[in-house]
Amino acid sequence: MTGLQSITLEVPDVAAAETFYADLGVGKYVDVRAAGAPATGFRGFTLSLVVSQPNVVDAFVEAAVAGGAAVVKPAKKSLWGYGGVVQAPDGALWKIATSAKKDRGPAVREFESLVLLLGVADVKAGKAFYVDRGFEVAKSFGRKYAEFAGPSSNVTLALYGRRALAKDAGVSDEDAGSHGLLIGGDAGPFTDPDGFVWEDARR
Repeated sequence: MTGLQSITLEVPDVAAAETFYADLGVGKYVDVRAAGAPATGFRGFTLSLVVSQPNVVDAFVEAAVAGGAAVVKPAKKSLWGYGGVVQAPDGALWKIATSAKKDRGPAVREFESLVLLLGVADVKAGKAFYVDRGFEVAKSFGRKYAEFAGPSSNVTLALYGRRALAKDAGVSDEDAGSHGLLIGGDAGPFTDPDGFVWEDARR
């Protein structure tokens, strides 16, 4: 199945980023490489950890902060559940959330899925672009959101309106100038309409 297979973040300090993500428990899913150019402002994407219950959200946030992350949106209850946003030392924004509103057991720092959310100018056009390259739509909400099925049940690709994504993350949608992100997949190398660069992960 065509889909996302790897995520590589461009970071200013490779060794520090590798330690941070290993300690957070996502090192298996996130690679890092030296940044070609520093990115400031909103980089146009977020990474989300979907977990089972509120105390697990808190455990991940605490671990991230202990590793040097900054809290952008403190974890709290919402209409949709419970969650918060942190910014990793390398600048990547991470949302940690659950649809559950009550704890039903001890906090085990494990996540159910990791979602790479790309902020795009036009969700409908972006969805069509990816479908043309063999991606299978798993969920779609008109022009607001699209999620794709993929070869890994743990890592998911989704599209969200850029401005809405920045608002959800608690940051300005001011352009960073560089995504600082390289996505690996099996649809061949390409750059999507919003400038996100893909490499062929089969090589």
